[in-house]
Amino acid sequence: MINSFTPYINSETKILVLGTMPGIASIEKQEYYAHPRNHFWKIMYTLLSEIPVDEKFENKIKLLQNHHIGLWDVLENCERKGSLDVNIKNQKENDFESLLEKYPGIKKIVFNGKESHKYFFKKFGQIKGITYYVMPSTSPANTMSFDKKLEYWSGFLK
Repeated sequence: MINSFTPYINSETKILVLGTMPGIASIEKQEYYAHPRNHFWKIMYTLLSEIPVDEKFENKIKLLQNHHIGLWDVLENCERKGSLDVNIKNQKENDFESLLEKYPGIKKIVFNGKESHKYFFKKFGQIKGITYYVMPSTSPANTMSFDKKLEYWSGFLK
């Protein structure tokens, strides 16, 4: 059984980025999107005009929070061999009803990949007052080019 991390959300959060569950590299480092070939941080830093990407995880989180962006996962825990979402089983979703009650400023949810969207909608459906964006996964398993991922991801900031 593997567990997701605590959410990086505060009272200023307006946009929530949701992955499915941290991969092996992230779990080992206890940092979101820690795999060196994952494009998430490079995309965020490029979109927020803060290149180069800071090496310190705390500074990465601070950058997101300065732009009212939070970070969490759809699943609280699951069983999974390896890092691929397709291998997930016996999953339990995080408590989004309570989270959205506690943080009513969240008006956009951005899914990092189709699997996170699938798990969220299966459990919660469309929540009133929230706009959803399903982005291509930033995982290295998604072979789409960085530039193409960046193009898609730029849409939620408009």
